[in-house]
Amino acid sequence: MLLKVKHSTKYSYSETQRMILQSHRLYPSRCDTQKVLSWDVFAEGALFGEYFEDGAGDRLRTMSINNDVDGLEISVVGEVETNDKNGVIKLQRDLMPRQVYLYSTSLTKADQSLRELALESIQDIGSSSLDKAHAMMNSISDRIDYISGSTNSSFTAAQALQQGKGVCQDQAHCLISISRCNNIPARYVTGYLYDAEKGDNHGESHAWAELYIDGLGWIGFDSANRCCPDDRYIRIGSGLDGLDAALIRGVTRGAGQESMLTNVEVSQAQQ
Repeated sequence: MLLKVKHSTKYSYSETQRMILQSHRLYPSRCDTQKVLSWDVFAEGALFGEYFEDGAGDRLRTMSINNDVDGLEISVVGEVETNDKNGVIKLQRDLMPRQVYLYSTSLTKADQSLRELALESIQDIGSSSLDKAHAMMNSISDRIDYISGSTNSSFTAAQALQQGKGVCQDQAHCLISISRCNNIPARYVTGYLYDAEKGDNHGESHAWAELYIDGLGWIGFDSANRCCPDDRYIRIGSGLDGLDAALIRGVTRGAGQESMLTNVEVSQAQQ
C-alpha cells in the first residue's frame, strides 16, 4: 500500500521562550515492511542536526532554535510504501539485546492485578509463545476498552487496567507489562495508522507492542485493533515504554506555560 502522511505539531507558549532544544524520532524505521519514498521534517527558523541511529535502529536527530519564540510548528510530510508481513518485523539495524525488553519501567510495572492477568491470559494455551502472545493481546482488548481522552500520557499500565479503559498507549503498556511477567520480551512502538473505513485524509499517530518470539523474531501486536500490524501501519520507532519511544522530546528556556496541538492525516495514494 502507498500511504501519504501529513503530521503537524504546534506548540504555543504563554510567554516568550529564549531557546528550544528537541530530540525528534520522526523518521520511519528502515525495515522490510516499508520503503520510504519521500520524507521531510521542517520547522521555520529551526536548525536541524544530522540523522543518527540508536542501538534499536531508530533514526533520530536534534532540532534547536536559539532565538526568542512565542510558538513553533513542526511539520512532517512523507510517502511510504508498506507491505503486510503478518506483523513480523525485521529491522536493518537492531543491536539491542532482547533481554533489555524484560526490564520494567514506571509506566509498565506490574501490580498484583497485572500479574494475575498475565497468568490468566495464557491458561490452557500450551507451550507456543506465539499462541501466548495472541492470547495476551486479546486479553488486553477484552479488559481495556478504547475510549479516546480517558487517560493521559502519565497513566500507568496498572491504572489503565484498574479503570478498564484507555487509549492505544495504555493498551500497549498493559500488553508489554503482562508479556514481561510471562518472560516474553516486549517493546513499545510508535507510528501511524491508516483507517480505510474513515477514508482518506483521516489518520492518527498510533501505538502498539512488539513481542519477541523465539524462532520468528519481533512481531507486532495491536490490542487496540485486535490484530498484528499490516500494510495500514507505518512504523516509526520503539522503546521500553511510551516515554522512551516518544516522537518528540525536548526542553525550553523561559517561563510560562506550554500547550500543544497535533494533527495527523494519512491517505492512500495511487500506486
